[in-house]
Amino acid sequence: MTTPFFASMPTTSRQFLVAFSGGLDSTVLLHKLMLWRQQLPELKLRAIHIHHGLSPHADAWADHCQVVCTGWQIPLTVVRVQLVNNGEGIEAQARKARYQAFADALMPGEVLVTAQHLDDQCETFLLALKRGSGPAGLAAMPEMMPFAGTQLIRPLLTQTRDELHQWALHHALSWIEDESNADASFDRNFLRLQILPLLTARWPHFADAVARSAALCGEQEQLLDELLADELVAAMTDEGALELASLYALSDARRRALLRRWLAQRGAVMPSRAMLDRLWQEVALAREDASPCLRLGEFEVRRYQSCLWWIHATESQRDTQLPWLAPFNPLRLPAGLGELSLLTGGEIRPPSVGEAVSIRFQAPGMLHIVGRSGGRKLKKIWQELGVAPWRRDTTPLLFYGETLIAAVELFVTREGAKSAEQTGVHLEWRR
Repeated sequence: MTTPFFASMPTTSRQFLVAFSGGLDSTVLLHKLMLWRQQLPELKLRAIHIHHGLSPHADAWADHCQVVCTGWQIPLTVVRVQLVNNGEGIEAQARKARYQAFADALMPGEVLVTAQHLDDQCETFLLALKRGSGPAGLAAMPEMMPFAGTQLIRPLLTQTRDELHQWALHHALSWIEDESNADASFDRNFLRLQILPLLTARWPHFADAVARSAALCGEQEQLLDELLADELVAAMTDEGALELASLYALSDARRRALLRRWLAQRGAVMPSRAMLDRLWQEVALAREDASPCLRLGEFEVRRYQSCLWWIHATESQRDTQLPWLAPFNPLRLPAGLGELSLLTGGEIRPPSVGEAVSIRFQAPGMLHIVGRSGGRKLKKIWQELGVAPWRRDTTPLLFYGETLIAAVELFVTREGAKSAEQTGVHLEWRR
């Protein structure tokens, strides 16, 4: 790779955060960027090494990366991550943790640079083919894509693994060998070790042909994005829900294309065609009085008010009661629901001396809320206020003693309203 090649990278940034595992590929990438910096002093380089803790050699790998970066005068950040078992394989868990760490580490103006190459592209294409992916999956990895408010670029995608190896030998580079790369029980390793050598022996330019096919699939997806963009915008509400009325009359193919693009905008892992069909049959076409839900990883697709909603799956807090012993100090809520603060200035009366304050997520009996005549049960109030079913047992309710005072951001009860002589308070919910 020459300096002019780097100069043509699809970014105007000259600040790069380099994903550095210490293996052959990322070592060559970091070395080439270091040489480019010698010719372009304004280039800013940082490296990041993710310590997954999966190998007994992980500490030694981190030490090796530090030695390399010190020698090349490149600042290195080592991030230790813990994998979360969410039902996905270890590869998917590690990748998710890795890219989250990258996103957290990026500084303003920086672009993330990773070392995927032509052989990686071929493996990604074949894995997508194995999953039965359509053009979006078969498009494999783009050279540039949006990431964490900036860009992710892959400048080695036209280089083969052998070319990188020759560069490393020519420049006497040292790198680590991850022993897990020899484990053919991993799908990607199986392709790399057993399948691609046979394909390449038969067809030497197989990886180049696959890259061209991936690029063509990417072009087709980009064209569909452009053709369906206005239709998708017209079908979405201001809150990002997808109106079902606009989908019923469409052909199956067009409807699936819109559903995929709606899910992609939500950041969803792209579901299979079978899962898309389940989404349509089990959620969109469920009976009118149902509250259908389809779980996709950590998220759910729900139907409400003739729309599809993409929401983070949150455990019901219906039976949770949280004593708020110091109500003017912030209170951390469970299940990732955020934090509550009771602040001066508002329509809620402050708690009296000795009055126990708590947060709950259900309230029995008939309730009387400010601005409404008569009493209502909480379920009826939720319906009247248009509160979606999945929010009804995760919306914090403020209690003084056994009396419901307010629902955060939604209503105040008559018992909770301040008098004209009182200085009121309000609940602030930071999600």
